[in-house]
Amino acid sequence: GPDGKPMIIDDFREAYWWLRDSTPADSRVMAWWDYGYQINGVGNRTTIADGNTWNHEHIALLGKCLTSSENVSHAITRHLADYVLIWTTRHAGMYSDDLAKSPHMARIGTSVYGDRIGCHASQFYMDRDGTPSDCMRESILWRMHSWRFDESVPPFELFEEAYTTSNKMVRIYRVLKISEKSKEWRAAKGVECASQECYPPALAPTLALKQSFQQIHGLLSTSTPSQ
Repeated sequence: GPDGKPMIIDDFREAYWWLRDSTPADSRVMAWWDYGYQINGVGNRTTIADGNTWNHEHIALLGKCLTSSENVSHAITRHLADYVLIWTTRHAGMYSDDLAKSPHMARIGTSVYGDRIGCHASQFYMDRDGTPSDCMRESILWRMHSWRFDESVPPFELFEEAYTTSNKMVRIYRVLKISEKSKEWRAAKGVECASQECYPPALAPTLALKQSFQQIHGLLSTSTPSQ
């Protein structure tokens, strides 16, 4: 601290134990994939993605949910999650949080969905003085980060603050008007979804907009191989 005395920063455990102790056991938590193992292992809750999620299109859908406006995001999120968790550590002076990662989220999202859902990645950024672009300002990520701490941020209609940790480093929001039908559909599928894409039927119109990402490994040669 400013006086040279050590401080214990316990926000991460605090957030995950709040999930463990204060949410229904079948709750699903949407967060950027970085925190998936922590949500599952410490919070004992189902996560939407983790460090072993290899499906680029799934990560892109998650990126679009986090970087889109409230209405666009909620139309997808209500079929996938009960809560949204974000890291907001810059409130405590640590700037490698989800706002710092959000342009990357937008790039991944538009690599599959372009600007067919929300803004294009080139429109999603923050100036050096911390001023967000219009697209970033409208995103649920920016609003969830700044709600109550920035008077210019309007209240949510489709999400509500559920918990903010002691040092404002982690914030958790409840998804309102979730689709119980989609939740029941996914629960009934169980382990059948372990080896394939498995989205509720209600998301079919959204998924129809994607263009599968093609990763090219190595260098392409235009020369003709010798016989």
